[in-house]
Amino acid sequence: MPNAPHKILIADDNAANRELLEAYLVTVDCDIETSVDGQDTLDKVASFQPDLVLLDVMMPKLSGFEVCKQIKETPATSRVMVLMVTALNELGDIERAVTAGTDDFLSKPVNKVELLKRVENMLKFKNVEDELVRLQRYIQEMEDGQAAG
Repeated sequence: MPNAPHKILIADDNAANRELLEAYLVTVDCDIETSVDGQDTLDKVASFQPDLVLLDVMMPKLSGFEVCKQIKETPATSRVMVLMVTALNELGDIERAVTAGTDDFLSKPVNKVELLKRVENMLKFKNVEDELVRLQRYIQEMEDGQAAG
């Protein structure tokens, strides 16, 4: 299924920010969903199963830090890539993002070229990681078959 488009979830409580990120991603071969708060984001991660979440930090119900932590601690979603997009740029905020499990972060206002390059790199990494998992499963099936035969 390597030809299937990637799935990206844009999580931001600000409609203008969601629309801007969607507009920036128009050249990326992907399906896009959006969410408006922390709980909505967790619900959409479960139902939409994105490859990548562009995650705002300051959101209602649950912060981006809490959302990221839950995504990374849940076995079914732990391999979802998270790019925190935030106006916060204090060292403590960056440390909280890393502690929560973010894969990368980007400061607002978002630079289109930087966003696209990070998204491209994160999706490439996700492809490699998915292929590695697929090969590990294949090897395990082969070993199990030899042990049974």
